[in-house]
Amino acid sequence: MWIYEKTNDNAARFVLGKIGKNPLICFGVNSSTANDKKLDRTLTQVEKNSEIKSNEFDGKLKSFDSWIMLNLYPQRETYPDNMHMELNERLHNENLKQIGKIFDDYPKATIWVAWGDLIMKRKFLIKCLKDIVKIVPSSVEWYHKGDSTEKGHPHHPLYLKRNSPFHKFDIDKYSNSLI
Repeated sequence: MWIYEKTNDNAARFVLGKIGKNPLICFGVNSSTANDKKLDRTLTQVEKNSEIKSNEFDGKLKSFDSWIMLNLYPQRETYPDNMHMELNERLHNENLKQIGKIFDDYPKATIWVAWGDLIMKRKFLIKCLKDIVKIVPSSVEWYHKGDSTEKGHPHHPLYLKRNSPFHKFDIDKYSNSLI
């Protein structure tokens, strides 16, 4: 069963995924073209990672029965250079509300952070991340896949080797290091 939360005009997507009891929850920067009928390349990678039985997460074997894609900012934009120049508070607040609902349902989820260097594309994305960190339960586990980028950010799914391992991600240390 799909979960697909978007604005009426489809200019923003808050949540996209397949509902199960134990989803892999992935955070990217912003939404692109994917929907409940057709995935884009990024979400194809997220789905493939959720289907691998017994993924290794820092020595722990984990299996998932579904996946959910969330983003730091919900604006639908294929080219990050075309994202809003300023934060749209209405969209941001609705994004936080939708993210909160997901973690009400999955308070012990596994999160894969995967926004790459794109988090630096707009200054407001750091605010978005920090606001998200405040509402995500402390019981979730945060991971990134593969090595960090040269700039120290968690790699985007499209720029990873398929067999890259998952590693614990200290979200508090990371978010506090961002200016």
